[in-house]
Amino acid sequence: MSRLFPVALLLSMALAGCSTIAPDVPPEESPAAAPGAPQPSSAEAPLAVPPLTRLPDTPARPLAGRFQRVSYAEIPGWRDDDLAQFWPVFLRNCKGLMRPTSGNLTLPARAAPRAWQPVCAAAVDPARRPVATDPESVRRFLQTYLQPWRLLAADGKPAANLVTGYYEPLVRGSRRQGGLHQWPLYSPPDDLLTVDLGAIYPELAGKRVRGKLEGKRVVPYDTRAELENPGRRPPALVYIDDPVDNFFLQVQGSGRVLLTDGPDAGKTIRVVYADHNGQPYVSIGRWLIDKGELSADQASMQGIRAWAQRNPQRVREMLNANPAVVFFKEEPLVDPEAGPRGAYGVPLTPRRSVAVDASFVPLGTPVFLGTTWPGSDRALERLVFAQDTGTAIRGAARADFYWGTGDAAGQMAGRMKQRGQMWVLWPKQAGEPSAR
Repeated sequence: MSRLFPVALLLSMALAGCSTIAPDVPPEESPAAAPGAPQPSSAEAPLAVPPLTRLPDTPARPLAGRFQRVSYAEIPGWRDDDLAQFWPVFLRNCKGLMRPTSGNLTLPARAAPRAWQPVCAAAVDPARRPVATDPESVRRFLQTYLQPWRLLAADGKPAANLVTGYYEPLVRGSRRQGGLHQWPLYSPPDDLLTVDLGAIYPELAGKRVRGKLEGKRVVPYDTRAELENPGRRPPALVYIDDPVDNFFLQVQGSGRVLLTDGPDAGKTIRVVYADHNGQPYVSIGRWLIDKGELSADQASMQGIRAWAQRNPQRVREMLNANPAVVFFKEEPLVDPEAGPRGAYGVPLTPRRSVAVDASFVPLGTPVFLGTTWPGSDRALERLVFAQDTGTAIRGAARADFYWGTGDAAGQMAGRMKQRGQMWVLWPKQAGEPSAR
């Protein structure tokens, strides 16, 4: 999904400032994440586990996190998590784990496939796999094959960090511009260049910049305002009926659009992050505060929307204060219950997927997350999968919790700004967690 910014952090970032609207992470190099590829549903291709000989090893990538071996009895809430619907999510995650790694350092670190091959093989073996609908059978399987490790901070103490939430917006739009549908979601422009600096300077591995050619020079790509000039507008996938919905969909990096007219009227499509213009992100909330239009406590999603409704003639001015633009591609909505693909390349699962800092927890890793429900001190303790990354997701035990699709999920995500800890589950035979 290429996470951008957690909903609850939009205002705090408005006050603190930030560097970019999108993570500089290319899509996963695998058929599952090929542009336009349909998302696999649980009814499609079953999990196929290759032999170890077909999973060539690549050099290990160092992890910034430290780990302490613990027992399951030491994980608070381990036995309280209802795993009745967990097994299909585990198998889907195994599909990602069984992809060979490329060794490309511009990609986020992934859990080592060779470490997971025996576990995923057991998951499809009729003699060893659990009863999928029996939560205790699933729990026994996990305890048999996986060892818990507590994630530690650099000082060797248990890591605790911020846990925010994100979601997939559902908005209304049209493939044609007209009436209320005036706010485009663009496809990537043909003249957008992405320069991999690591290919030129090895010490800059993983660093990429975006721009365009002017003669023989690469210059910054157009800002949001410049893309409104005649001849500079990229092709639009759809036009959204509300400017604030359009903006926050770009912040989330993915969403669903209910088409309201034309031959596809009534159809819902998914639009996902494809690229961005490389310009720095500027919060429209911060802009409204600086202009004296809103106070800090009014600069919420609801407050920004209300201001836009009161000041329709200034909406473009507000949006153009942010030069950053996200470009999208359309993907088939094969399984309405599945979320968009995260940086790991598999569909996100509501309340079972999180975005993490992959330099501490490699993508594809099961993680037991100990936190609290949004805006409360009630325990939220459950087994999730590290399947996404994001610009604001940095540090040991930092997480962004995926709530699902639509307004209810958005309300939960918008209120979530909790503290949390992590326990990584790793194959018993593989030793300490590792990455490729």
